Amino acid sequence: MALFDKLGNYKNFGLLIIRVGLGIMFIYHGYPKLGGGPKMWAQLGSSTKYVGIHFWPVVWGLLSAAVETFGGFLLIIGLAFRPVCLLLLINLIVAAAMHLATGGGLEEAAHAIEDAVVFAGLIFVGPGRLSVDKK
Repeated sequence: MALFDKLGNYKNFGLLIIRVGLGIMFIYHGYPKLGGGPKMWAQLGSSTKYVGIHFWPVVWGLLSAAVETFGGFLLIIGLAFRPVCLLLLINLIVAAAMHLATGGGLEEAAHAIEDAVVFAGLIFVGPGRLSVDKK
């Protein structure tokens, strides 16, 4: 379609839109968890039991909240992009496993699965030229 023919010239801008949008939302969801303290971290970290990890729930919860918050910021600027995407992918796999195991089914796990698919793809695509990690 002629209307969309030239949009391929703006792939880096498209990646920037994805990075900024996802980054803002992960900061929005992660910051309250990060500030929630040990009680919230323990609750969040206990989700690792659904992937076979039964120790240190407070540590895993703190790490999860930090990955969401600081990972969101790093996504926006495009720094350490692929490692951040991998950490967020792992975070989302645990979230999806928790939703599926607690009876929420695909309806509750869908958002985590969708974001995980996006981050899995972004690991291969990279941050684009409009980033600190530009290549």
